[in-house]
Amino acid sequence: MSHVLVAYGTSRGGTQGLADLIGNDLRGRGHDTVVRAAGDVGELRDVDAVIVAGSLYAGRWHRDARRLVKREAVALSAVPVWLVATGPLDGTAAQGQIPPVKHVADAAERIGARGVQTFGGRLDPDAKGFPASAMAKTSAGDWRDAEHVARWVEQVDGELRALVP
Repeated sequence: MSHVLVAYGTSRGGTQGLADLIGNDLRGRGHDTVVRAAGDVGELRDVDAVIVAGSLYAGRWHRDARRLVKREAVALSAVPVWLVATGPLDGTAAQGQIPPVKHVADAAERIGARGVQTFGGRLDPDAKGFPASAMAKTSAGDWRDAEHVARWVEQVDGELRALVP
């Protein structure tokens, strides 16, 4: 069907796992999908759609996701794009739409993204570095919800199919 790039920015691997879930769900719906670290994405070629996912830390979208959107703004403006943030360390993301943080909202406006979505994050109990290790004492866990992701991918799939002549 469509050739979709899922690019992710992550520091601790949780967003990569979420990007893999998105990629697998899209493949299961017949899309040719590549999942790649945002920092490893070169010039965008031969893609019909892009999903850029980035983790949230202290209200900031991952720098690799921000840099990809800034560097490839012209190319991203020419194809359907969805922006994803991961980070809430509780069940709020699965309970309803969370407004995007400023970095995501600004990026979405810059490129005319078709949508933004926030999913729950993951923090390992043995997270290193400050403030992650301090947060892990009270907020460690995995709030990435595969069913929530699948419902969202179904919506994206519907939009992609509607775009095919």
